Amino acid sequence: MSAKIIDGKAFAADVRARIAGHVARLKEENGITPGLAVVLVGEDPASEVYVRSKGKATIEAGMNSWEHKLPADTPEAELLALIERLNGDRRVHGILVQLPLPKHLDADLVINAIDPAKDVDGFHISNVGLLGTGQKAMVPCTPLGCLMLLRDQLGSLAGLEAVVVGRSNIVGKPMAQLLLGDNCTVTIAHSRTRDLAAVCRRADILVAAVGRPEMIAGDWIKPGATVIDVGINRVERDGRTRLVGDVDFAGCAKVAGAITPVPGGVGPMTIACLLANTLTACCRANGLAEPEGLTA
Repeated sequence: MSAKIIDGKAFAADVRARIAGHVARLKEENGITPGLAVVLVGEDPASEVYVRSKGKATIEAGMNSWEHKLPADTPEAELLALIERLNGDRRVHGILVQLPLPKHLDADLVINAIDPAKDVDGFHISNVGLLGTGQKAMVPCTPLGCLMLLRDQLGSLAGLEAVVVGRSNIVGKPMAQLLLGDNCTVTIAHSRTRDLAAVCRRADILVAAVGRPEMIAGDWIKPGATVIDVGINRVERDGRTRLVGDVDFAGCAKVAGAITPVPGGVGPMTIACLLANTLTACCRANGLAEPEGLTA
């Protein structure tokens, strides 16, 4: 068997085009432009790249984009004051504070200072609770992107057995909640799961989000399963730095029915879903119908 390659880059491009269309109609029919404010504290090179990419994608979608870059030694009170101003700014529909933050800042305190309705990362404790109880919430971008890819690939997910390898608050736990919401039977596994390979072999849907390069081998995959690889790991190989996922792509692709590559799989969906969440937040703030197919 040779797995179908799930092209996240192409799917994300389609999502972004649909978002741009919705934004254009909002401007024309309602005079409203969705707006995203991104806050970056410090000069972490990877974070700076992410922030530039998010800003570029926001503008390309026709949205307003604001970047607030603060020094690494910014006092916590100053950062919280900025968030309070953004909470009160009606032009801003989404607020994202780029993580990780410098060590002197309390990330939980900062994230929970964001208005939950503008929390387009879906990390605020109120959104976590709403998602966990099956209510309308802002959903973390990466799990939302994974869900979109799964729905596109499989149609209805009802009754399928899903295994999520990884229990982070950013991916693993919300991914499990989303799969439960689509009527899967869900197991959360992790590095201390007994006989992890056997647990993975049960999965019709396997989501790998453990952060260990090529941890999941081909013989861990149920024949015909759909494999979503969230991992992005840099490894040195043949004198070059390469990006690999949490699954052994070559081995798993021989067994799976469909699989996401790294890069080009889940990654592009994360920014697309950030734009989707900003659009959704804008529609909710203005009492307008939410765009179909862009939410959980």
